[in-house]
Amino acid sequence: MTELARRLTQLAWQAVNGATGATDEVVFTGSGGLPSVFPVTDIASAAIAAAGLSIAKLVQEADGQRAAVTVDRHLSSVWFQSSLRPIGWSLPSPWDLIAGDYRARDGWIRLHTNAPHHRAAVERVLGALGDKQSVAHAVAQWAKADLETAVVDAGGCAAEMRTLAEWDLHPQGRAVAAEPLAHIASTEPGTTPSWSIPSGRPLEGLRVLDLTRVLAGPVASRLLAGYGAEVLRIDPPDWDEPGVVPEVTLGKRCARLDLRSPGDRASFEALMSKADVFLHGYRPEALEGLGFDAATRRKLSPGLIDVCLDAYGWSGPWATRRGFDSLVQMSTGIADAGMRRRSSEKPAPLPVQALDHTTGYLMAAAAICGVARRFAQGSGSEVRLSLARTAKLLVDHQLGHDEVPLAAETEADRSPAVEATEWGDAQRIAAPVQISGVPMRWDYPARGLGSASPQWLDRPHLR
Repeated sequence: MTELARRLTQLAWQAVNGATGATDEVVFTGSGGLPSVFPVTDIASAAIAAAGLSIAKLVQEADGQRAAVTVDRHLSSVWFQSSLRPIGWSLPSPWDLIAGDYRARDGWIRLHTNAPHHRAAVERVLGALGDKQSVAHAVAQWAKADLETAVVDAGGCAAEMRTLAEWDLHPQGRAVAAEPLAHIASTEPGTTPSWSIPSGRPLEGLRVLDLTRVLAGPVASRLLAGYGAEVLRIDPPDWDEPGVVPEVTLGKRCARLDLRSPGDRASFEALMSKADVFLHGYRPEALEGLGFDAATRRKLSPGLIDVCLDAYGWSGPWATRRGFDSLVQMSTGIADAGMRRRSSEKPAPLPVQALDHTTGYLMAAAAICGVARRFAQGSGSEVRLSLARTAKLLVDHQLGHDEVPLAAETEADRSPAVEATEWGDAQRIAAPVQISGVPMRWDYPARGLGSASPQWLDRPHLR
């Protein structure tokens, strides 16, 4: 399937960079894949390749040296599952007790209740039900479309299962299909940066302000940290995601701010004024409602590389709808296609949260290309991606048969280094991409949310 991986890499690279031909330089190794009716391993390899290419091209922009990019298909597949291997301890489940797929009167619906306020929204509709059996009984009384609407109107997250054809005809499906894989616009230049890009650590000193949650945005900032960026993640005072924090906070410092508090708003503005890259995963208009719209962000940090994502796209009737990977898979027909392929009695989604991971690596690639653009031209960038548009990229390349099963993991797949995380020692899976002369490594082990102060480190900066 290397040729499909290369084709997907071309599409991803054109979306974030606009260039052609560079993808011929990528070498794909490894075999096996993630069993699915869709080419999950190929899109994993392609997304990681696009991120690797962006680093290689940044290095070439800085010193004229061409760096070879090699992507391991097997390791790419594993990173799309999980990169962390705890030693003597275990991660909690990433799912709430009542999150999952339920059969309504006329089909299937998925309820996403991981966040307390999202569970509360479901309970406002169905009642306070403490176990899946009780929820299943309540859901069975509803038509799936009516329940989806009721939960969403209550401020929650739900998605009825649609077919691929139904999504194609849906107003939101049509809107997403008309969007590019990545919206990219140049903004007015800021102060011309006097940047030095070390060839062996090309993002060293770059300041990345990260306002993303599970899972795409944290994947993006994790990769940026792997090449030297200073990533400062900001969460609200009451937010937690214990099932994934050890996986995604690698290399980052994590602080908390309440953007409704005057003092914390002032701290955030000070952070933004010195940020080079801003990542956020808030729904459209959410930051605007807090007084930090795109124009305000550019004013605070002229030349900012502003990269954002949402679930269901940036146009159409669902442009402001809450969503997550598993919900988008239900809405867009992916889970139904898997069910039909396997002749299953229940939804069969992708074997991993591939929409999140793919979009995360594309965000990282777009951000790095924005760094190169700022370095060469002085201009800033605004970038927008969505899980639903990434889903279209995957669906458009449906194969109709399963990949060769992923080979069993061996010790050779793991980095020999021991990572002293806040929860205990662990190992990471070896890097899925190799860039000649540019190792992927992280300065900090994974640590908890709110474990650092909301301030930039006092060290030489790119500006």
